[in-house]
Amino acid sequence: MFAACLPDLGDILSRFVPGRPHSDRAWWDGLSGEVRARLIAGGEAVLATDWPVLTAKAYRAYTETGNRVLFETDYFARRRRLNALALAELAEGKGRFVDGLVDGLFLVLEESGWQLPAHNAHERGGTRAPLPDPNRPVIDLFAAETGAQLAVISSVLGDTLESVSPLIVERIDREVTRRITRPYLDRHFWWMGRGDEPMNNWTAWCTQNVLISTFARPTDQETRRAVITRAAHSLDAFLKDYGEDGACEEGALYYRRAALCLFGALKVLEEAAPGVFSPIWSQPKIRNMAEFILNMHVDGHYYINFADASAVLDPCGAQEFLFGKAVGSDALCALAARDVLHDPEPELPQEINLFQRLLAISTQPEIRAFGDRPVLKGDIYYPSCGLFIARDERFVVAAKAGDNDDGHNHNDVGSVTVYKSGRPVLIDVGVETYTARTFSPERYGIWTMQSAYHNLPSFGGIQQQAGAAHAASDVSVDMGESASVISMDIAGAYPADARLVSYRRTLRLIKGSAVEIVDEFDGERPPVLSLMTQETPVLTDAGLRIGDLADIDITGMDEPVIEEIPIGDPRLRLAWPEQIYRVLIPFNGRVLRLRIT
Repeated sequence: MFAACLPDLGDILSRFVPGRPHSDRAWWDGLSGEVRARLIAGGEAVLATDWPVLTAKAYRAYTETGNRVLFETDYFARRRRLNALALAELAEGKGRFVDGLVDGLFLVLEESGWQLPAHNAHERGGTRAPLPDPNRPVIDLFAAETGAQLAVISSVLGDTLESVSPLIVERIDREVTRRITRPYLDRHFWWMGRGDEPMNNWTAWCTQNVLISTFARPTDQETRRAVITRAAHSLDAFLKDYGEDGACEEGALYYRRAALCLFGALKVLEEAAPGVFSPIWSQPKIRNMAEFILNMHVDGHYYINFADASAVLDPCGAQEFLFGKAVGSDALCALAARDVLHDPEPELPQEINLFQRLLAISTQPEIRAFGDRPVLKGDIYYPSCGLFIARDERFVVAAKAGDNDDGHNHNDVGSVTVYKSGRPVLIDVGVETYTARTFSPERYGIWTMQSAYHNLPSFGGIQQQAGAAHAASDVSVDMGESASVISMDIAGAYPADARLVSYRRTLRLIKGSAVEIVDEFDGERPPVLSLMTQETPVLTDAGLRIGDLADIDITGMDEPVIEEIPIGDPRLRLAWPEQIYRVLIPFNGRVLRLRIT
Protein backbone atom coordinates (compact mmCIF):
# COMPACT_ATOMS: atom_id res chain seq x y z
CA MET A 1 0.00 0.00 0.00
CA PHE A 2 2.77 2.46 0.96
CA ALA A 3 5.53 1.22 -1.31
CA ALA A 4 3.16 1.50 -4.29
CA CYS A 5 3.18 5.28 -3.75
CA LEU A 6 6.97 5.64 -3.95
CA PRO A 7 7.22 6.01 -7.75
CA ASP A 8 5.13 9.17 -7.45
CA LEU A 9 7.58 10.95 -5.14
CA GLY A 10 8.66 14.28 -6.60
CA ASP A 11 12.18 15.68 -6.71
CA ILE A 12 11.76 17.68 -3.50
CA LEU A 13 10.54 16.22 -0.20
CA SER A 14 9.29 18.92 2.14
CA ARG A 15 10.11 19.51 5.77
CA PHE A 16 7.54 18.40 8.35
CA VAL A 17 6.28 21.19 10.61
CA PRO A 18 5.12 19.57 13.88
CA GLY A 19 3.67 22.74 15.43
CA ARG A 20 3.64 26.52 15.57
CA PRO A 21 7.11 27.96 16.30
CA HIS A 22 7.94 30.08 19.31
CA SER A 23 8.20 33.15 17.05
CA ASP A 24 4.50 32.92 16.12
CA ARG A 25 3.46 34.91 19.16
CA ALA A 26 0.06 35.81 17.72
CA TRP A 27 -0.87 32.14 17.65
CA TRP A 28 0.55 31.17 21.03
CA ASP A 29 -0.77 34.28 22.75
CA GLY A 30 -4.14 33.56 21.17
CA LEU A 31 -4.58 30.28 23.03
CA SER A 32 -7.41 30.24 25.53
CA GLY A 33 -6.45 31.52 28.95
CA GLU A 34 -7.11 28.14 30.56
CA VAL A 35 -4.85 26.28 28.14
CA ARG A 36 -2.00 28.79 28.51
CA ALA A 37 -2.35 28.73 32.29
CA ARG A 38 -2.12 24.92 32.41
CA LEU A 39 0.94 24.86 30.15
CA ILE A 40 2.74 27.57 32.13
CA ALA A 41 1.87 25.91 35.44
CA GLY A 42 3.34 22.66 34.11
CA GLY A 43 6.63 24.39 33.40
CA GLU A 44 6.66 26.15 36.77
CA ALA A 45 6.21 22.82 38.55
CA VAL A 46 9.31 21.51 36.78
CA LEU A 47 11.40 24.56 37.69
CA ALA A 48 10.61 23.94 41.33
CA THR A 49 12.17 20.46 41.35
CA ASP A 50 15.47 18.82 40.42
CA TRP A 51 16.20 16.77 37.32
CA PRO A 52 16.22 12.99 37.92
CA VAL A 53 19.61 11.28 37.87
CA LEU A 54 19.93 8.18 35.69
CA THR A 55 22.44 5.70 37.07
CA ALA A 56 24.22 2.68 35.64
CA LYS A 57 23.04 0.71 38.66
CA ALA A 58 19.39 1.45 37.83
CA TYR A 59 20.01 0.50 34.20
CA ARG A 60 21.56 -2.82 35.26
CA ALA A 61 18.59 -3.64 37.48
CA TYR A 62 16.71 -5.11 34.53
CA THR A 63 19.32 -7.76 33.72
CA GLU A 64 20.10 -8.42 37.39
CA THR A 65 16.60 -8.56 38.92
CA GLY A 66 14.11 -8.07 36.07
CA ASN A 67 13.00 -4.70 37.48
CA ARG A 68 12.01 -2.24 34.75
CA VAL A 69 10.47 0.45 36.92
CA LEU A 70 13.64 1.55 38.72
CA PHE A 71 15.25 3.03 35.59
CA GLU A 72 12.14 3.79 33.53
CA THR A 73 10.54 6.03 36.16
CA ASP A 74 13.33 8.60 36.00
CA TYR A 75 13.92 8.11 32.27
CA PHE A 76 10.34 9.03 31.41
CA ALA A 77 10.26 11.79 34.02
CA ARG A 78 13.11 13.54 32.21
CA ARG A 79 11.21 13.50 28.94
CA ARG A 80 7.96 14.70 30.47
CA ARG A 81 9.86 17.55 32.10
CA LEU A 82 11.39 18.51 28.74
CA ASN A 83 7.93 18.69 27.20
CA ALA A 84 6.57 20.72 30.12
CA LEU A 85 9.35 23.30 29.83
CA ALA A 86 9.14 23.50 26.04
CA LEU A 87 5.37 24.05 26.10
CA ALA A 88 5.54 26.51 28.98
CA GLU A 89 8.07 28.59 27.06
CA LEU A 90 5.98 28.41 23.89
CA ALA A 91 2.89 29.50 25.81
CA GLU A 92 4.51 32.33 27.77
CA GLY A 93 7.23 33.44 25.37
CA LYS A 94 9.34 35.38 27.88
CA GLY A 95 12.42 33.16 28.14
CA ARG A 96 11.69 32.14 31.75
CA PHE A 97 11.87 28.40 30.99
CA VAL A 98 14.81 28.39 28.55
CA ASP A 99 17.62 27.71 31.03
CA GLY A 100 15.78 24.73 32.46
CA LEU A 101 15.01 23.46 28.98
CA VAL A 102 18.66 23.67 27.93
CA ASP A 103 19.71 21.83 31.10
CA GLY A 104 17.26 19.05 30.30
CA LEU A 105 18.29 18.87 26.67
CA PHE A 106 21.92 18.35 27.57
CA LEU A 107 21.08 15.71 30.15
CA VAL A 108 19.23 13.71 27.48
CA LEU A 109 21.82 14.40 24.78
CA GLU A 110 24.55 13.07 27.06
CA GLU A 111 22.79 9.84 28.02
CA SER A 112 24.87 6.82 27.01
CA GLY A 113 21.91 5.25 25.29
CA TRP A 114 18.32 6.24 24.60
CA GLN A 115 17.02 2.66 24.51
CA LEU A 116 15.38 1.14 27.59
CA PRO A 117 17.23 -1.61 29.46
CA ALA A 118 14.46 -4.05 28.55
CA HIS A 119 15.15 -3.38 24.84
CA ASN A 120 18.95 -3.24 24.94
CA ALA A 121 19.59 -5.96 22.36
CA HIS A 122 20.57 -5.95 18.71
CA GLU A 123 18.39 -8.90 17.64
CA ARG A 124 14.73 -9.69 18.21
CA GLY A 125 14.52 -11.56 21.48
CA GLY A 126 18.29 -11.28 21.91
CA THR A 127 20.16 -11.17 25.20
CA ARG A 128 19.85 -7.78 26.87
CA ALA A 129 23.18 -6.15 27.58
CA PRO A 130 23.45 -4.74 31.11
CA LEU A 131 24.57 -1.31 29.88
CA PRO A 132 24.16 0.63 26.61
CA ASP A 133 27.05 0.83 24.13
CA PRO A 134 27.34 4.47 23.00
CA ASN A 135 29.17 3.36 19.87
CA ARG A 136 26.39 1.06 18.70
CA PRO A 137 23.02 2.72 19.29
CA VAL A 138 19.86 0.61 19.47
CA ILE A 139 16.70 2.09 17.96
CA ASP A 140 13.94 0.83 20.21
CA LEU A 141 10.56 2.41 20.90
CA PHE A 142 11.89 5.09 23.17
CA ALA A 143 15.13 5.86 21.43
CA ALA A 144 12.92 6.69 18.45
CA GLU A 145 10.58 8.68 20.72
CA THR A 146 13.55 10.62 22.10
CA GLY A 147 14.86 11.40 18.62
CA ALA A 148 11.44 12.68 17.59
CA GLN A 149 11.08 14.74 20.78
CA LEU A 150 14.43 16.46 20.28
CA ALA A 151 13.73 17.10 16.59
CA VAL A 152 10.38 18.70 17.46
CA ILE A 153 11.94 20.90 20.15
CA SER A 154 14.56 21.99 17.63
CA SER A 155 11.82 22.74 15.10
CA VAL A 156 9.53 24.86 17.28
CA LEU A 157 12.14 26.43 19.58
CA GLY A 158 15.21 26.46 17.35
CA ASP A 159 15.53 30.24 17.13
CA THR A 160 15.21 30.58 20.90
CA LEU A 161 17.85 27.90 21.50
CA GLU A 162 20.14 29.48 18.89
CA SER A 163 19.99 32.76 20.78
CA VAL A 164 21.49 30.97 23.79
CA SER A 165 24.13 29.14 21.72
CA PRO A 166 24.27 27.76 18.16
CA LEU A 167 25.82 24.62 19.68
CA ILE A 168 22.46 23.48 21.12
CA VAL A 169 20.62 22.92 17.84
CA GLU A 170 23.83 21.66 16.28
CA ARG A 171 24.21 19.10 19.08
CA ILE A 172 20.59 17.98 18.72
CA ASP A 173 21.10 17.49 14.99
CA ARG A 174 24.34 15.57 15.50
CA GLU A 175 22.97 13.22 18.18
CA VAL A 176 19.70 12.49 16.36
CA THR A 177 21.66 11.75 13.19
CA ARG A 178 24.14 9.52 15.04
CA ARG A 179 21.64 7.63 17.17
CA ILE A 180 18.61 7.45 14.87
CA THR A 181 19.05 8.43 11.22
CA ARG A 182 22.36 6.70 10.42
CA PRO A 183 21.59 3.43 12.26
CA TYR A 184 18.16 3.40 10.60
CA LEU A 185 19.70 3.64 7.13
CA ASP A 186 22.83 1.55 7.76
CA ARG A 187 21.45 -1.38 9.76
CA HIS A 188 18.39 -3.61 9.92
CA PHE A 189 16.37 -3.61 13.12
CA TRP A 190 13.84 -6.43 13.43
CA TRP A 191 10.83 -4.08 13.63
CA MET A 192 11.54 -2.75 10.13
CA GLY A 193 10.13 -5.95 8.64
CA ARG A 194 11.65 -8.57 6.41
CA GLY A 195 9.72 -11.10 4.33
CA ASP A 196 6.95 -12.85 6.25
CA GLU A 197 8.40 -12.08 9.67
CA PRO A 198 5.51 -10.99 11.92
CA MET A 199 5.46 -7.37 13.01
CA ASN A 200 3.63 -5.61 15.84
CA ASN A 201 3.09 -2.13 17.29
CA TRP A 202 6.84 -1.50 17.28
CA THR A 203 6.84 -1.14 13.50
CA ALA A 204 4.37 1.72 13.25
CA TRP A 205 5.52 3.30 16.52
CA CYS A 206 9.22 3.40 15.66
CA THR A 207 8.60 4.30 12.02
CA GLN A 208 6.42 7.28 12.93
CA ASN A 209 9.14 8.67 15.17
CA VAL A 210 11.99 8.02 12.76
CA LEU A 211 10.00 9.99 10.17
CA ILE A 212 9.48 12.85 12.64
CA SER A 213 13.17 12.73 13.61
CA THR A 214 14.13 13.04 9.94
CA PHE A 215 11.58 15.45 8.51
CA ALA A 216 11.25 17.88 11.45
CA ARG A 217 14.94 18.75 10.97
CA PRO A 218 16.63 20.35 7.95
CA THR A 219 17.96 17.06 6.54
CA ASP A 220 19.20 16.72 2.97
CA GLN A 221 17.09 15.33 0.14
CA GLU A 222 19.11 12.13 -0.23
CA THR A 223 18.56 11.28 3.42
CA ARG A 224 14.86 12.11 3.26
CA ARG A 225 14.35 9.94 0.19
CA ALA A 226 16.21 7.01 1.75
CA VAL A 227 14.24 7.26 5.01
CA ILE A 228 10.87 7.58 3.31
CA THR A 229 11.61 4.54 1.14
CA ARG A 230 12.51 2.38 4.13
CA ALA A 231 9.53 3.69 6.08
CA ALA A 232 7.09 2.83 3.29
CA HIS A 233 8.27 -0.78 3.18
CA SER A 234 8.12 -1.05 6.98
CA LEU A 235 4.57 0.28 7.12
CA ASP A 236 3.55 -2.29 4.51
CA ALA A 237 5.19 -4.97 6.67
CA PHE A 238 3.09 -3.70 9.57
CA LEU A 239 -0.13 -3.73 7.55
CA LYS A 240 0.38 -7.27 6.27
CA ASP A 241 -0.30 -8.65 9.76
CA TYR A 242 -3.66 -6.88 10.07
CA GLY A 243 -6.82 -8.44 8.71
CA GLU A 244 -9.03 -6.40 6.44
CA ASP A 245 -11.33 -5.96 9.46
CA GLY A 246 -8.69 -3.72 11.09
CA ALA A 247 -8.58 -5.48 14.48
CA CYS A 248 -5.52 -4.94 16.65
CA GLU A 249 -4.73 -8.40 18.01
CA GLU A 250 -2.63 -6.79 20.75
CA GLY A 251 -5.75 -5.21 22.24
CA ALA A 252 -7.17 -1.74 22.73
CA LEU A 253 -4.17 -0.48 24.73
CA TYR A 254 -1.85 -1.04 21.78
CA TYR A 255 -4.20 0.58 19.27
CA ARG A 256 -2.64 3.87 20.28
CA ARG A 257 0.86 2.56 19.62
CA ALA A 258 -0.11 0.74 16.44
CA ALA A 259 -2.96 2.11 14.31
CA LEU A 260 -2.65 5.58 15.84
CA CYS A 261 1.08 5.67 15.07
CA LEU A 262 0.26 4.63 11.52
CA PHE A 263 -1.91 7.75 11.45
CA GLY A 264 1.03 9.82 12.73
CA ALA A 265 3.36 8.36 10.12
CA LEU A 266 0.84 9.14 7.38
CA LYS A 267 0.60 12.75 8.54
CA VAL A 268 4.37 13.15 8.19
CA LEU A 269 4.36 11.44 4.78
CA GLU A 270 1.52 13.64 3.54
CA GLU A 271 3.37 16.80 4.49
CA ALA A 272 6.69 15.55 3.12
CA ALA A 273 5.16 14.49 -0.20
CA PRO A 274 1.80 16.27 -0.64
CA GLY A 275 -0.82 14.20 -2.44
CA VAL A 276 1.38 11.12 -2.90
CA PHE A 277 0.14 9.07 0.06
CA SER A 278 -3.32 10.67 0.38
CA PRO A 279 -5.21 7.80 -1.35
CA ILE A 280 -4.31 5.52 1.55
CA TRP A 281 -6.79 7.34 3.80
CA SER A 282 -9.68 6.05 1.66
CA GLN A 283 -8.70 2.38 1.95
CA PRO A 284 -11.39 0.41 3.86
CA LYS A 285 -8.73 -1.40 5.88
CA ILE A 286 -7.35 1.90 7.19
CA ARG A 287 -10.83 3.07 8.20
CA ASN A 288 -11.44 -0.25 9.96
CA MET A 289 -8.16 0.13 11.83
CA ALA A 290 -9.13 3.66 12.86
CA GLU A 291 -12.54 2.60 14.19
CA PHE A 292 -11.24 -0.34 16.25
CA ILE A 293 -10.98 1.82 19.37
CA LEU A 294 -14.55 3.06 18.82
CA ASN A 295 -15.90 -0.49 18.76
CA MET A 296 -13.89 -1.48 21.82
CA HIS A 297 -15.30 1.39 23.87
CA VAL A 298 -17.84 0.51 26.54
CA ASP A 299 -18.54 3.67 28.54
CA GLY A 300 -16.43 6.36 30.16
CA HIS A 301 -12.90 5.03 30.57
CA TYR A 302 -13.95 1.38 30.22
CA TYR A 303 -12.96 -0.62 27.13
CA ILE A 304 -13.30 -4.23 26.08
CA ASN A 305 -9.88 -5.65 26.90
CA PHE A 306 -7.90 -8.77 26.14
CA ALA A 307 -4.18 -9.59 25.90
CA ASP A 308 -2.05 -7.07 27.81
CA ALA A 309 -4.68 -4.33 27.63
CA SER A 310 -6.31 -2.78 30.67
CA ALA A 311 -10.06 -2.40 31.05
CA VAL A 312 -9.47 1.29 31.85
CA LEU A 313 -7.68 3.43 29.27
CA ASP A 314 -6.81 7.09 28.96
CA PRO A 315 -9.43 9.15 27.12
CA CYS A 316 -9.29 9.57 23.36
CA GLY A 317 -7.94 12.83 22.02
CA ALA A 318 -6.85 14.86 19.04
CA GLN A 319 -5.21 11.98 17.22
CA GLU A 320 -8.32 9.84 17.28
CA PHE A 321 -10.39 12.85 16.26
CA LEU A 322 -8.15 13.65 13.29
CA PHE A 323 -7.87 9.97 12.32
CA GLY A 324 -11.66 9.78 12.28
CA LYS A 325 -11.82 12.94 10.19
CA ALA A 326 -9.23 11.60 7.73
CA VAL A 327 -11.08 8.31 7.14
CA GLY A 328 -14.57 9.81 7.24
CA SER A 329 -15.74 8.34 10.56
CA ASP A 330 -18.07 10.78 12.31
CA ALA A 331 -18.58 8.22 15.09
CA LEU A 332 -14.86 8.12 15.92
CA CYS A 333 -14.72 11.91 15.82
CA ALA A 334 -17.66 12.04 18.21
CA LEU A 335 -16.03 9.63 20.69
CA ALA A 336 -12.78 11.60 20.65
CA ALA A 337 -14.50 14.98 20.87
CA ARG A 338 -16.60 13.87 23.83
CA ASP A 339 -13.49 12.70 25.68
CA VAL A 340 -11.57 15.89 24.96
CA LEU A 341 -14.46 18.13 25.96
CA HIS A 342 -14.77 16.33 29.31
CA ASP A 343 -11.03 15.93 29.95
CA PRO A 344 -9.68 18.39 32.56
CA GLU A 345 -6.18 18.03 31.03
CA PRO A 346 -6.64 17.58 27.26
CA GLU A 347 -3.04 18.74 26.63
CA LEU A 348 -1.78 15.24 27.61
CA PRO A 349 0.65 16.20 30.42
CA GLN A 350 1.87 12.60 30.82
CA GLU A 351 2.63 12.07 27.12
CA ILE A 352 6.31 12.00 26.13
CA ASN A 353 5.66 12.48 22.41
CA LEU A 354 5.81 16.24 21.96
CA PHE A 355 4.26 16.10 18.48
CA GLN A 356 1.17 14.51 20.01
CA ARG A 357 1.00 17.19 22.70
CA LEU A 358 1.29 19.97 20.09
CA LEU A 359 -1.45 18.27 18.09
CA ALA A 360 -3.67 18.08 21.17
CA ILE A 361 -3.23 21.82 21.75
CA SER A 362 -3.74 22.95 18.16
CA THR A 363 -6.81 20.75 17.55
CA GLN A 364 -8.82 21.92 20.57
CA PRO A 365 -10.62 24.76 18.73
CA GLU A 366 -11.76 22.39 15.98
CA ILE A 367 -12.94 19.85 18.54
CA ARG A 368 -14.88 22.51 20.45
CA ALA A 369 -16.52 23.56 17.19
CA PHE A 370 -17.43 19.92 16.48
CA GLY A 371 -19.16 19.72 19.85
CA ASP A 372 -20.48 16.94 22.05
CA ARG A 373 -22.44 14.62 19.76
CA PRO A 374 -23.97 11.16 20.28
CA VAL A 375 -21.49 8.32 19.81
CA LEU A 376 -23.03 5.66 17.59
CA LYS A 377 -21.76 2.10 18.06
CA GLY A 378 -23.18 -1.26 17.02
CA ASP A 379 -22.46 -4.97 17.14
CA ILE A 380 -19.35 -6.21 15.38
CA TYR A 381 -17.35 -9.37 14.78
CA TYR A 382 -13.64 -9.30 13.95
CA PRO A 383 -12.87 -12.59 12.19
CA SER A 384 -9.12 -11.91 12.04
CA CYS A 385 -8.83 -12.43 15.82
CA GLY A 386 -12.23 -13.92 16.63
CA LEU A 387 -13.48 -10.95 18.66
CA PHE A 388 -17.26 -10.61 19.11
CA ILE A 389 -18.90 -7.50 20.62
CA ALA A 390 -22.64 -6.91 21.04
CA ARG A 391 -24.66 -4.16 22.77
CA ASP A 392 -28.08 -3.02 23.79
CA GLU A 393 -29.30 -0.21 26.04
CA ARG A 394 -27.89 -1.85 29.19
CA PHE A 395 -25.38 -4.51 28.24
CA VAL A 396 -22.10 -4.65 26.37
CA VAL A 397 -20.77 -8.19 25.97
CA ALA A 398 -17.68 -9.57 24.29
CA ALA A 399 -16.15 -12.96 23.59
CA LYS A 400 -12.72 -13.90 22.31
CA ALA A 401 -12.48 -16.85 19.92
CA GLY A 402 -9.30 -16.99 17.80
CA ASP A 403 -6.21 -18.68 19.25
CA ASN A 404 -3.62 -18.36 21.99
CA ASP A 405 -0.92 -16.88 19.77
CA ASP A 406 -1.85 -13.19 19.76
CA GLY A 407 0.65 -10.43 20.30
CA HIS A 408 0.89 -9.88 24.09
CA ASN A 409 -1.07 -13.13 24.37
CA HIS A 410 -3.05 -14.36 27.32
CA ASN A 411 -4.49 -17.88 27.30
CA ASP A 412 -8.05 -16.70 26.89
CA VAL A 413 -9.75 -18.52 24.00
CA GLY A 414 -13.48 -18.38 24.63
CA SER A 415 -13.32 -15.92 27.52
CA VAL A 416 -16.22 -13.49 27.89
CA THR A 417 -16.58 -10.05 29.43
CA VAL A 418 -19.87 -8.46 30.42
CA TYR A 419 -20.72 -4.86 31.27
CA LYS A 420 -24.08 -3.62 32.53
CA SER A 421 -24.99 0.07 32.65
CA GLY A 422 -21.36 0.94 31.94
CA ARG A 423 -20.03 -1.11 34.88
CA PRO A 424 -18.11 -4.42 34.76
CA VAL A 425 -19.97 -7.60 35.70
CA LEU A 426 -17.50 -10.23 34.40
CA ILE A 427 -14.00 -8.85 33.91
CA ASP A 428 -10.74 -9.50 32.10
CA VAL A 429 -8.12 -8.69 34.73
CA GLY A 430 -5.43 -7.44 32.34
CA VAL A 431 -1.71 -7.49 33.14
CA GLU A 432 0.55 -6.50 36.00
CA THR A 433 3.48 -4.10 35.73
CA TYR A 434 5.92 -5.35 33.12
CA THR A 435 9.09 -7.09 34.32
CA ALA A 436 11.67 -9.30 32.59
CA ARG A 437 9.43 -12.27 33.42
CA THR A 438 6.52 -10.85 31.42
CA PHE A 439 8.34 -11.46 28.13
CA SER A 440 10.22 -14.62 29.05
CA PRO A 441 9.54 -18.38 28.94
CA GLU A 442 8.01 -17.90 32.41
CA ARG A 443 5.22 -15.67 31.05
CA TYR A 444 2.45 -18.18 31.66
CA GLY A 445 3.54 -18.68 35.25
CA ILE A 446 2.05 -15.22 35.85
CA TRP A 447 -1.51 -15.62 37.11
CA THR A 448 -3.06 -12.90 34.93
CA MET A 449 -1.95 -14.76 31.77
CA GLN A 450 -3.62 -18.03 32.76
CA SER A 451 -7.02 -19.25 31.57
CA ALA A 452 -7.97 -20.14 35.17
CA TYR A 453 -8.07 -16.39 35.88
CA HIS A 454 -10.25 -15.60 32.91
CA ASN A 455 -13.93 -16.50 32.60
CA LEU A 456 -13.09 -20.02 31.47
CA PRO A 457 -13.18 -23.63 32.68
CA SER A 458 -10.35 -25.79 34.00
CA PHE A 459 -10.32 -29.59 34.10
CA GLY A 460 -8.74 -31.10 37.18
CA GLY A 461 -6.54 -28.01 37.33
CA ILE A 462 -5.53 -28.32 33.67
CA GLN A 463 -5.67 -25.00 31.84
CA GLN A 464 -5.33 -23.72 28.31
CA GLN A 465 -1.92 -23.63 26.64
CA ALA A 466 -0.25 -20.98 24.49
CA GLY A 467 0.31 -21.28 20.75
CA ALA A 468 -1.50 -21.01 17.45
CA ALA A 469 -2.56 -24.65 17.62
CA HIS A 470 -4.58 -23.96 20.77
CA ALA A 471 -7.59 -22.34 19.19
CA ALA A 472 -11.35 -22.19 18.95
CA SER A 473 -13.05 -24.18 16.23
CA ASP A 474 -16.49 -24.42 14.63
CA VAL A 475 -17.15 -20.74 15.34
CA SER A 476 -20.51 -19.32 14.32
CA VAL A 477 -21.77 -15.75 14.68
CA ASP A 478 -25.23 -14.32 14.20
CA MET A 479 -25.84 -10.59 14.64
CA GLY A 480 -29.51 -9.61 14.80
CA GLU A 481 -31.90 -6.93 15.96
CA SER A 482 -33.40 -9.09 18.69
CA ALA A 483 -30.31 -11.08 19.65
CA SER A 484 -26.62 -11.44 18.81
CA VAL A 485 -24.90 -14.78 19.34
CA ILE A 486 -21.46 -16.36 19.10
CA SER A 487 -20.90 -20.07 19.54
CA MET A 488 -17.60 -21.96 19.46
CA ASP A 489 -15.86 -25.15 20.51
CA ILE A 490 -12.90 -24.26 22.74
CA ALA A 491 -11.69 -27.80 23.48
CA GLY A 492 -8.74 -27.28 21.13
CA ALA A 493 -7.35 -24.57 23.41
CA TYR A 494 -6.58 -27.23 26.05
CA PRO A 495 -3.85 -29.90 26.03
CA ALA A 496 -4.59 -33.59 25.61
CA ASP A 497 -4.36 -34.09 29.38
CA ALA A 498 -7.65 -32.26 29.76
CA ARG A 499 -9.28 -35.32 28.09
CA LEU A 500 -11.80 -33.17 26.30
CA VAL A 501 -13.84 -34.27 23.33
CA SER A 502 -15.64 -30.94 23.00
CA TYR A 503 -16.54 -27.85 24.98
CA ARG A 504 -19.09 -25.68 23.25
CA ARG A 505 -19.59 -22.17 24.60
CA THR A 506 -22.48 -20.02 23.44
CA LEU A 507 -22.78 -16.35 24.38
CA ARG A 508 -26.08 -14.70 23.58
CA LEU A 509 -27.21 -11.12 24.14
CA ILE A 510 -30.98 -11.05 24.08
CA LYS A 511 -31.55 -7.39 23.28
CA GLY A 512 -33.46 -5.55 25.99
CA SER A 513 -33.57 -8.62 28.22
CA ALA A 514 -30.55 -10.60 29.39
CA VAL A 515 -27.17 -12.16 28.67
CA GLU A 516 -26.97 -15.94 28.42
CA ILE A 517 -23.86 -18.13 28.57
CA VAL A 518 -24.36 -21.83 27.88
CA ASP A 519 -21.43 -24.25 28.27
CA GLU A 520 -21.81 -27.85 27.07
CA PHE A 521 -18.94 -30.29 27.48
CA ASP A 522 -18.03 -33.84 26.53
CA GLY A 523 -14.98 -35.27 28.26
CA GLU A 524 -13.60 -37.33 31.12
CA ARG A 525 -12.64 -34.59 33.59
CA PRO A 526 -15.50 -32.52 35.11
CA PRO A 527 -15.06 -28.79 34.48
CA VAL A 528 -14.80 -26.04 37.06
CA LEU A 529 -15.73 -22.64 35.61
CA SER A 530 -13.96 -19.50 36.82
CA LEU A 531 -15.84 -16.21 36.88
CA MET A 532 -13.83 -13.05 37.56
CA THR A 533 -15.62 -10.08 39.14
CA GLN A 534 -14.82 -6.65 40.49
CA GLU A 535 -18.03 -6.34 42.53
CA THR A 536 -18.49 -8.61 45.54
CA PRO A 537 -20.26 -11.86 44.54
CA VAL A 538 -22.85 -13.24 46.94
CA LEU A 539 -24.43 -16.70 46.72
CA THR A 540 -28.21 -16.71 46.25
CA ASP A 541 -30.78 -19.46 45.88
CA ALA A 542 -30.72 -18.94 42.11
CA GLY A 543 -26.96 -18.49 41.70
CA LEU A 544 -25.00 -15.27 42.29
CA ARG A 545 -25.60 -11.61 42.91
CA ILE A 546 -22.78 -9.36 41.68
CA GLY A 547 -22.73 -6.39 44.08
CA ASP A 548 -25.72 -4.16 43.45
CA LEU A 549 -25.23 -4.54 39.71
CA ALA A 550 -26.49 -7.85 38.37
CA ASP A 551 -28.01 -11.23 39.16
CA ILE A 552 -26.68 -14.42 37.59
CA ASP A 553 -29.13 -17.33 37.60
CA ILE A 554 -27.17 -20.58 37.24
CA THR A 555 -28.37 -24.08 36.49
CA GLY A 556 -26.23 -27.21 36.30
CA MET A 557 -23.77 -26.33 39.09
CA ASP A 558 -22.50 -27.78 42.33
CA GLU A 559 -21.66 -25.57 45.29
CA PRO A 560 -19.55 -22.56 44.16
CA VAL A 561 -16.45 -21.34 45.99
CA ILE A 562 -15.67 -17.61 46.22
CA GLU A 563 -12.03 -16.51 46.41
CA GLU A 564 -10.73 -13.05 47.25
CA ILE A 565 -7.75 -11.82 45.23
CA PRO A 566 -5.84 -8.83 46.64
CA ILE A 567 -4.68 -6.32 44.03
CA GLY A 568 -1.52 -4.47 44.97
CA ASP A 569 0.19 -4.06 41.61
CA PRO A 570 0.13 -0.39 40.50
CA ARG A 571 -0.77 -1.21 36.90
CA LEU A 572 -3.73 -3.38 37.89
CA ARG A 573 -4.85 -0.78 40.42
CA LEU A 574 -5.43 1.66 37.54
CA ALA A 575 -8.45 -0.49 36.65
CA TRP A 576 -9.45 -2.41 39.78
CA PRO A 577 -9.95 -1.84 43.52
CA GLU A 578 -7.81 -3.36 46.27
CA GLN A 579 -9.64 -6.66 45.92
CA ILE A 580 -11.31 -8.60 43.14
CA TYR A 581 -12.96 -12.01 43.18
CA ARG A 582 -12.89 -15.39 41.50
CA VAL A 583 -15.94 -17.63 41.71
CA LEU A 584 -15.24 -21.33 41.05
CA ILE A 585 -18.35 -23.13 39.79
CA PRO A 586 -18.18 -26.95 39.47
CA PHE A 587 -20.48 -28.59 36.92
CA ASN A 588 -22.91 -31.23 38.18
CA GLY A 589 -23.70 -32.47 34.70
CA ARG A 590 -22.85 -31.86 31.06
CA VAL A 591 -24.41 -28.40 30.71
CA LEU A 592 -24.01 -25.21 32.70
CA ARG A 593 -26.32 -22.26 32.02
CA LEU A 594 -25.89 -18.69 33.20
CA ARG A 595 -28.45 -15.95 32.74
CA ILE A 596 -27.35 -12.43 33.66
CA THR A 597 -29.98 -9.76 34.37
